[in-house]
This record gives sequence, C-alpha cells and structure tokens, in this order.
Amino acid sequence: MSKVTIDNVTDVVIASLGQNGDVNDRQREIMTALIRHLHGFCKDVKLTHGEFIDACMFLARAGAVCSDKRQEFILLGDILGVEVLCDMLTNPVTGTESESTVLGPFYRENPPVLPHGASTAQKHFDNEETVYMEGYVKDTSGKPLAGVTLDIWEDAPNGLYENHDHDQPDYNLRGRFETDENGYFALRALRPVPYPIPADETAGELLRFMGHHPNRPGHLHFIVSKDGFRTLVSQVYDSSSAWLDNDSVFAVKDSLVGDFQKGKPEHGTDLYLRFDFTLKAEAAAKALAAE
Repeated sequence: MSKVTIDNVTDVVIASLGQNGDVNDRQREIMTALIRHLHGFCKDVKLTHGEFIDACMFLARAGAVCSDKRQEFILLGDILGVEVLCDMLTNPVTGTESESTVLGPFYRENPPVLPHGASTAQKHFDNEETVYMEGYVKDTSGKPLAGVTLDIWEDAPNGLYENHDHDQPDYNLRGRFETDENGYFALRALRPVPYPIPADETAGELLRFMGHHPNRPGHLHFIVSKDGFRTLVSQVYDSSSAWLDNDSVFAVKDSLVGDFQKGKPEHGTDLYLRFDFTLKAEAAAKALAAE
C-alpha cells in the first residue's frame, strides 16, 4: 500500500475497491464517483477535522430520530434537493406520461381500501374545506386503464399528517382507490393546506445552516400503480396555495398544479378538483433506462 499523502489519498482509497471482496460494476462506479466527489468537496472547502466530527455527530443525531413515523434522512435529502433530483434521473419524461415527484417521509403502507366517491376524512376540523376529486387514468396512447390502484394521503387542516398527530384517527386522510372499467376514479378529501416540514431536529439544523425555510405548499400525495406500467409517485398542488413558487423541498412542477374550483351541488362538497394521470408502460420505461 502506498504511503498516503494529500495528493494521492483519493487514488489510494479508490484502488482499495474490490481488494478484499467482490465488487460489481455498479458498486465500483458508485464508490469511485463518491470517493472522488467527497474528497474533492473536502479540498474545495478545506474541511477541518472539527467540522468532520460535527458532521458525524449530526448524522448520528439524524439516525436517532428515525422511526416508523419519521424518516429523517429522507427529510434531509429533500431539503438538499437530492430526492427530487434522483426522481427526475430515475423517471425522465419522454412523452405524454405524468410527471413524478418526491415520495416524502409521510407515506404509510396499506391504507384503507375505499369505494368510489368515499371520503378519506375520519375527523372533521372547524376550518376544513371538503373536496370532490375525480379523473381518469390512461396509458400514453390515451387508452383508459381499468384496475389502477391510487393511494392518496395528505395533511389535515392543522398542517399535520395523522402519523404526527395523536389527535387524529389512525390512517386519517389516507385511502386506496381503484379505477373502474373506464379508467375513472372519484374520491372525497379535504383541501390540503401549506405546512412546515418537521424542523425540530436535524432537519431544522440543516435548514438554519442553509438559511432556508421549512414551508411546503398545499398538496395531495398519490401513488398510481398497475401491473405492466411504471408506478407513478406524484403530488397534486393547489394552484392558489402559498409557497407554490418557493417549496422548501423543490418538488413543485407546472404539470402537477391543479385548480380547486367551487364545488358542484351534486357532490355536496365545498370544492371540486379534476385531475387525470397518464402511465407509461413498464417495457418502455425499462428500455429507456437501459439506453
């Protein structure tokens, strides 16, 4: 092994890859780039040893915060714009398919399965606005897709998701719906409100270090899935919401902004939202990824 100097340490570490265990091509590609960029960053900012220790302790605190109700590392990645970047790299839009965006840290698996037009709200709030949402899911040729699963979740009018609010029922404002033979879906929910992402722990430390704010515009989360098609993880934003042009996690895209209109009498809700989704066939998505 070469004696380590400031000039050769990066190459020495990269040369160690695979010396004592199998490393596949993708692992080598990732680790080589990570080492070069990380060492380059340290040199660019002349990172001190004290700052390195501070960073290690920061990551340790972030790990201690993580639980089944809070994924602090996803929050940190969101604040740095890493999740939205990885999503765009993974799911490039090449045609008429719907755009994706970040999953975020508040998703819960296995939400209640609900019938057409049912409400996800199990608790009511004094300042709530009810919403009837409907739309169609189609493929990129315009063909309606039956049997598509749509998971939806959102914050309550108090700005909290139910898994961060002991006063909300379990799985409040969460549901799973399915399209009919015409690709149609319908549901009732509450108008999502802007809210601050949790900033009481390391996410807040990072925001303050960046001089950034924690606020997100009001939005509905969706996971839209069907066998044979690329799963769509996305959000629908309220066009009149605060912070729409200054999202703390940089996840807003023009195509994901919806217009919450005055409700229709036949729906019995305060507001109405029409929003459609388009899914890309899995074979086409895999072919693009292989290029």
